Amino acid sequence: MAERLDVPMSCMKALRRLDVPVTMKDLGQRLHCDPSFVTMIADALEQRGLAKREPSATDRRIKNLVLTPQGLELKATLEQETMCAMPWADALTETEREQFLGFVRKMNAALAEQDGSSASSDKGHAVKVKNTAAAAAVAAVLEEVTSNTASAAG
Repeated sequence: MAERLDVPMSCMKALRRLDVPVTMKDLGQRLHCDPSFVTMIADALEQRGLAKREPSATDRRIKNLVLTPQGLELKATLEQETMCAMPWADALTETEREQFLGFVRKMNAALAEQDGSSASSDKGHAVKVKNTAAAAAVAAVLEEVTSNTASAAG
């Protein structure tokens, strides 16, 4: 989807978390990333006309990142396409998704521990790497769905 829309994945993730004007610091916390990376994301969003930086109403030294009409439109498209690709996401409550995500994280940790501690054949290692990647992908999708639902509810 990122390639088709010509928007880097980091920008797509940021778009999904920008529900109201957010300080750069808060966006970094929401994305769990370094402040310098947030600046890079903000620059990319601005270059594409998807967001703009505005001074905070309470402290003009602080910059908020705000979606433009084009950014809001793209955000809606992303949310719609994501839900179409994952119709099962609405089958679980937010609490159930968080619990499931916890289980997937636990499975990822177990797989990573197993990969690090076992010396097995190349074929067995390839299967474990594939399983770890699949579990990480499931976790990433669940993180996205859970955070989107929490944003929409809040």
